[in-house]
Amino acid sequence: MVAVKGLYNQAKEEFTKAGIDAPAFNSLCLVEKVFGVNQAQLMSENPLADEKDAARFITLVGRRLTGEPLQYLLGEWEFYGYKFKVGRGVLIPRDDTEVLLRSCLDYLKDKPAARVLDLCSGSGALAVVIAKETNCEVIAVEKSAEALPYLMENISLNKAAVAVVADNIFRCTDDFPDGYFDLILSNPPYIISSEIDSLQKEIAYEPRMALDGGEDGYVFYRHIISQWKSKLKSGGRLAFELGEGQFETVKSLMEDNGFTEIGFEKDLGGIQRAVYGTLSTI
Repeated sequence: MVAVKGLYNQAKEEFTKAGIDAPAFNSLCLVEKVFGVNQAQLMSENPLADEKDAARFITLVGRRLTGEPLQYLLGEWEFYGYKFKVGRGVLIPRDDTEVLLRSCLDYLKDKPAARVLDLCSGSGALAVVIAKETNCEVIAVEKSAEALPYLMENISLNKAAVAVVADNIFRCTDDFPDGYFDLILSNPPYIISSEIDSLQKEIAYEPRMALDGGEDGYVFYRHIISQWKSKLKSGGRLAFELGEGQFETVKSLMEDNGFTEIGFEKDLGGIQRAVYGTLSTI
């Protein structure tokens, strides 16, 4: 038998030496994952583990040291109080995306039975929470064969009323009726292609297609704004998550396509993280 506290301390020390953010948190999460021991138990008791579980823990620590995201090692992550299954092939839900979510929920609170379309849905974090927090009709569009199983599992896990369309948003526009949706939202790929490889090593484990926004980072914004606006009702809203410094360009694209009342929401770091606009009334 092996002392869990010793394994925890060893992992924390290795994470610290490797420069991994929040080494104690990473260590504790893996302890809970493998041994089912929470922080209170770890600190007040002397839990022991068998050699098999200890070896499994050490393997996970090694994978984390190579840069594999903690969320993938745990197999799930929380977003807005809901649990989502995650792993290779799907983008990890991030706190930054709650900025877009809260903006959309605020918009929908006075719109009973609204129709909502989530483009590039990924894990389904946005679609699922909107379906759970409102009584809206929610449709999620995702093309990735790797992400779709997570999307379907997360809908089932959270018992959310979300319809899924497995298709490419660059090809399936005509499959949706014009003037149907009250809200179209998206957290699209928005990182400049040439910058992806220079990002933190954890990013390398996430699907490139969920990150790559093209040569200038605006490929998805241009297409969604110009080609999907016809699917909105007159007076409907279009909303996006943004990368740092992208607000003014996306705002201009929206204005050029007939959107008004364009606003933004900032994240905790003061970055304009979400943008929204209203399709002009015809």
